[in-house]
Amino acid sequence: MLEDAGLQALREAARLSPDNLPLRRHLAEQLLAKGYLADAEAEFRAALVLAPKDPDITAGLAEAFVRQSAHSAALSVLEPFLATPGYPPRMGVLAARALLGEGDTGRAGHRYHEAVSRDPSVADPELAARLTAPPPPPPAAPAHAAPAYATPADAPSGAEVEKSKQTFADVAGMEAVKESLRVKLLLPIQQPELFAAYGKRAGGGVLLYGPPGAGKTHLARAAAGELGAAFVNVGLADILDMYVGSSERNLRATFDLARRNRPCVLFFDEVDALAARRSDMRQAHTRQLVNQFLAELDGVDQSANEGVLVLAATNAPWYIDVAFRRPGRFDQLVFVPPPDAAARAAILRILCRDKPLAEMDFDAVAKVTDHYVGADLKGLVDRAVEVKLQQSISAGRPIPMTTGDLLAAAQGVRPTAVREWLATARNYVLHANESGAWDELMPWIKGKW
Repeated sequence: MLEDAGLQALREAARLSPDNLPLRRHLAEQLLAKGYLADAEAEFRAALVLAPKDPDITAGLAEAFVRQSAHSAALSVLEPFLATPGYPPRMGVLAARALLGEGDTGRAGHRYHEAVSRDPSVADPELAARLTAPPPPPPAAPAHAAPAYATPADAPSGAEVEKSKQTFADVAGMEAVKESLRVKLLLPIQQPELFAAYGKRAGGGVLLYGPPGAGKTHLARAAAGELGAAFVNVGLADILDMYVGSSERNLRATFDLARRNRPCVLFFDEVDALAARRSDMRQAHTRQLVNQFLAELDGVDQSANEGVLVLAATNAPWYIDVAFRRPGRFDQLVFVPPPDAAARAAILRILCRDKPLAEMDFDAVAKVTDHYVGADLKGLVDRAVEVKLQQSISAGRPIPMTTGDLLAAAQGVRPTAVREWLATARNYVLHANESGAWDELMPWIKGKW
């Protein structure tokens, strides 16, 4: 219950005239000024319904959140404006306060000093003192050595930087795909002087698409290993969060992690769940996650993502928002097809190379495994190994695996989802390809149908 008579009169006036935006905004500002933070939050929310993109109302709501220590909510409402050049400096200071409240002193200092440099009147001496205070000493290091790539405190749970031991030599077949990745991603870092002469920066985004199990994740790891770069494998659980605003911050922290460990391959699996078409989304916070993803791909400046190679994989590229295919984002689409017979034979050789073998005819097995992808072939080999292990246990010695063992296992293993994927892809190629986005699929689909 408000004890201030003037505020009570303003609230009654707003109740009688709920669509009066100036009146509702004035009431919210007065409530905020006098410390009625929860009431101010409610009034700012009501005002935003009348003027959803008003920066002053948004800043007022963010301040109400900050003063209630709801730092996550404050950053969530500010982020759409902060992603736009020339945002109001007051918002930069509010973002700095929220970031500091979350323990992110580095980014808080960047936001604060950038805002004050554009408008000195928004300076907050108390906040500035907290930003320049020396950090507390770090805790004593444990007796065992830390890994070469540690996950920083602001990285989302589960996001880790690793060194891939795989290279393109460990990827059977797919020579055209590997060559495409070399030209589009690896050479700008391996030969920076040559590419710099043409104004080409090291970095960028490539979208790998194709049926499930075709080896998209394997290719991403191999690209990192080929380059000797750090590798960050991002799953949906590392980004998506039930609380509004948390998913966006997890995404931002993941990009910051990659930027600190450049050169780095940042890989998003099942990216269609993070980059779906905004027109298909019912909830505003899911659309905001797409906006945040687009902003991170663009970077805060021209060189923000230099040395960060962003790879993404999807089985359903047609569901991804078209804005992601704009130049500078995932403008390079690379089709990863199911392996052909020669590639299937090569995959089988790799899968069997550390097992006791008789003389093998992998080409014969490849001929009877049409439409099998790498995951299917691994299942086939695992089944043959299980049978051979039972025989070896009975015999008391390792019995070499034969071609017949693999052929027998193939009778009980069926390709998983390639046929269904082909049917869906065919519909898009033949009936929804006005932009030419799926021209690369056309000869492959026609050759299979």
